[in-house]
Amino acid sequence: MSQPSLPRLGFIGAGRLARCLARGFARAGYPVSAIASRTSGSAQALASQLERCQASDDPQKVLEAADIVFLTVPDDSIGTTANTLRFGAAAGTAAWGLVHCSGASPVELLAPARDQGVAIGGFHPLYLFGGELADLERIAGCSVTIEADGALHEALTALVGALRCHPLSIPAGGRMLYHAAAHYAASFALCSLSECVNLWRTLGFDEADALRAVLPMLAGTIETARDKGLPGALAGPISRGDTGVVQKQLTLLEELGGDHAALYALLSRRGVELARRRPVPPAAIDAIARAVEESLARSLNQVPAGASVK
Repeated sequence: MSQPSLPRLGFIGAGRLARCLARGFARAGYPVSAIASRTSGSAQALASQLERCQASDDPQKVLEAADIVFLTVPDDSIGTTANTLRFGAAAGTAAWGLVHCSGASPVELLAPARDQGVAIGGFHPLYLFGGELADLERIAGCSVTIEADGALHEALTALVGALRCHPLSIPAGGRMLYHAAAHYAASFALCSLSECVNLWRTLGFDEADALRAVLPMLAGTIETARDKGLPGALAGPISRGDTGVVQKQLTLLEELGGDHAALYALLSRRGVELARRRPVPPAAIDAIARAVEESLARSLNQVPAGASVK
């Protein structure tokens, strides 16, 4: 049952993110009162799964029915959508908070709402939404980054708890760097897997066999990092100070051509930083660092493998 003291929530946009958040908030007892989408069918499909929720293709209708409105549209549409919304008694609206769910876009894009006396903020779940019901369970334990002040910050923090997630606060102006860094735990992890698959293809592995082999290793790495931290989870030749193996692998990747060696070397730089936080002999780590920088210089300058770099 919805609790009268809880704010009514609305969504402009009915994609994967909205489908998970709306259903998650409703399950926690929050009234989700209105959904709008460019296509009325998408809005209706989501609204039909919620109690007493109206659907529309007019975003302004959401402002009339909700206290806090989530703008769950593509980044490029946030500013233009915010500019079309009219708040206040003259517009017949009830909303006092407008929130976008982008990790990269500045909250300042919602300034037209703030200029009309509405609190603005950001609410970005650190989660890859699949658009399925499973998202409702899988999002539990994730973090949600909030950028807001005062009563809106308090309300958004409570909504994070309703999803069984952890709140993070971010300072104004920090979203682009925050979002760029988050790629390393999401899309760039997939890019690393893609590089593994591409290299293994030269040995005759197909993608299905490669993923079957490495995904359990990746899952184990993540669990170890959760238990022991990043330096404690580091494995492989860098973690052992095995300079010879690193040098041979770099040489082999240089001979393959392309950017394989450069990518390996750049990631190995980070591996060296982690290894320095482990009980590995400093001399061994220094030797690996030199080998990495020499290979990187050759790769970036297209110097043949085996040649010295001055």
